[in-house]
Order: sequence, then C-alpha cells, then structure tokens
Amino acid sequence: MRRAVFISDVHLGSRHCHAAELATFLSTLRCKRLYLVGDIVDLWWMAQRRAQWGGAQNRVVEALHTLRRAGTELIYIPGNHDRPIRRFCGLALPAMQVRRRAIHVTADGRRLLVVHGDEFDGVTHFGNLQEKFGDWLYYRILSGNRLLNIVRGRLGLRYWSLSEFLKSKSGAAERFIERFMQAGLDDARRRGLDGIICGHIHRAALLQRDGLVYANDGDWVESLSALVEEPDGTLRLLAHTGKLLAEVQPRSRAVPTAAPEALPRAA
Repeated sequence: MRRAVFISDVHLGSRHCHAAELATFLSTLRCKRLYLVGDIVDLWWMAQRRAQWGGAQNRVVEALHTLRRAGTELIYIPGNHDRPIRRFCGLALPAMQVRRRAIHVTADGRRLLVVHGDEFDGVTHFGNLQEKFGDWLYYRILSGNRLLNIVRGRLGLRYWSLSEFLKSKSGAAERFIERFMQAGLDDARRRGLDGIICGHIHRAALLQRDGLVYANDGDWVESLSALVEEPDGTLRLLAHTGKLLAEVQPRSRAVPTAAPEALPRAA
C-alpha cells in the first residue's frame, strides 16, 4: 500500500479529460492518503461549454468513493477551474477534507507544500492578450491530440501526447515552465519547507534543485500521470500505465509522521 498519492488537473466534465484511463488507475490504487490537487472537476468548462459526462466519468467518482470506503483519506485542494469549491476550505466534509493548501510530511520527515499552482500565475504569465491567444492555441492542440490518439487506439498503438511533444520543442513553453518551477520553489523556501507538490501547468516533473524537491504530478488531459509516495518516503512519478517516469530517493534517516499539516489562513 502506498503512503500517499497526488493527482491533479483531471478536468472532469471537459471533452479533453481521459476519464477512462483515470478510472482504471484509481481502481487498482491502494493508498493511505489521496490528494486531489485542483482542477478535478472542470466547473469553468461546464459553465462555458457543453459538459462531457458519461460512464467513464461516473466510474471515476465511484472509484473515489470506493477508496474512501476502504479507509483512504481524501484531501481536496481546489484549483482555478474548480475555484467555487474553495468556499469550503477548512471544512471536513463527510467524504473529504477541503484545504486551500497543505503541508504533506513524508515518511522520512520532508515537509512539502501542496498547492494547485495558480497562485504563481502573476509571476509566470504575460499580458492578457497573449494569454488568451495561448489558451485558444492550447485547446486547438488538445483537440488534435485527442483525434490523433483515437486513430492510434484503433491501430492498437499506445497513448502518445502530441501536446507534450510540441511543448517540449517550444522555447517559450520551456521558459514558462522554468519560471513556474522557480516560483514554486521560492515559495517553499520562504516558508522554510523542503519542497513543493503542485499541478496546474500540465507538465509532469520530479526533481531536486538546490536541496529542494519540485514535484508536479502532471494531469489527466496530456501526461496522464500521478505522484506517489512509497512507505519509506521514496517519491515516484508514474504514468497511467504504471511506468516509472522519475524518482527521488528518501533521506537516510526516517522521521515517523502522521497527518498532513494545514497552513495558517494567513499563509
């Protein structure tokens, strides 16, 4: 059983959500604590466009209920696409806790800030017109990605992210991701923490920089990935197929810990 699992940017209700793959992943999951790190239900999409909801989306919801009934603690940290849920922050609802942000303490004693990541938009984004064009282009690429993988599936080929490939070839995209990563690490350092776990930018990553951990659990629109903590504190970034994408080993001396900490409201 895994100690903790982190997923974000599912975007349930939008046309680009890979709900079937997520439902399969969750159905095999066994963990003590599951963090839902924002943009789980795409309330923004559902308010602006026609919601996409069917059997796969229902299986995701049922898989979450099954985990809860099995004893998994669910912690929901709303993002910008499910922002209305933030009004419930600080509450312990029957199914889960809702937090604006939290500190997850690993088995080896590292204290990691858990946030969605839209907090850093002011540092990483440019002007409004450029952002709107970027959003328009991004959704066009996602549509192409979806059609391509429908064809690949019919040919018996595995999922492949066109959008991830294009972003990796874009210098502007790489500079944006670097700014986002640095903003998150700077925030963790200011708080006296050992690193950060986030989502938001749909770019999965797990690495250490200047003694801090940067973990982005990815998304279920492009990368189809999740971050897991093993019982000894090892952090692993996994694809939806279970393939290991990256790993950070635990510190040598384990420090037993219990529940995650909530940051003060003023933090």
